[in-house]
Amino acid sequence: MTRSLTLGIDTAAGIGIGLAGPAGVDVRTVADSRAHVEQVMPTIRGLLSDHDATWADIARIGVGVGPGPFTGLRVGIVTAQTLGFALGVPVTGVCSLDVVARDWLGRVPDAEVPPEFVVALDARRKELYWARYDATGARLGAPMVSAPRDLPALPVTGPGAALYADAVGGRVVPLSPATVDAGLLAVHLDDLPDVGLEPLYLRKPDAESSTTRKSVLAAGTRVPGTVAP
Repeated sequence: MTRSLTLGIDTAAGIGIGLAGPAGVDVRTVADSRAHVEQVMPTIRGLLSDHDATWADIARIGVGVGPGPFTGLRVGIVTAQTLGFALGVPVTGVCSLDVVARDWLGRVPDAEVPPEFVVALDARRKELYWARYDATGARLGAPMVSAPRDLPALPVTGPGAALYADAVGGRVVPLSPATVDAGLLAVHLDDLPDVGLEPLYLRKPDAESSTTRKSVLAAGTRVPGTVAP
């Protein structure tokens, strides 16, 4: 049997599962950010079943490594690694912010894309995870976490943007993605930078928020290491 499907998993903002193959792409999402353990595997099984596919049809796996919450990222990445090992297929880690940047650029005409923009995800604790991008969707520097008011004075897109529209000075762009699209992650896995499988927590779990910007990933670099099951 020829493996032909790419499985996409992202748990940086809720749960997103995508499946891409010769017949197209399909996505399932679960908004509950506290149900990762209970919902990730059943959602994958359900998506495969809906397309009359089996585990043997999966050729590779792409997983978002954040930035995001400790538990959510760990569940998503460990699931991807475990499936990759069990199925004997490669697993690629991508920055979840890079996926959102690619998503937004696909929604707007080229003439309306600014020279630089910011992608933001909700980090809770009245903070945002974010990174800067150029007009091609290339990340400019490392992902950060900070208060919304500390974002660069640039147009802002992404699931976290609308949450703090006032704080970012009304710079939220039209057609901003509301989720990290795991289907787009699967479709564009070859085009997105491979950043390794180390989760981008940016801060310790349950730690008190800092008032300074924090970064763990340099733009365009691969982070070595894996997450223990």
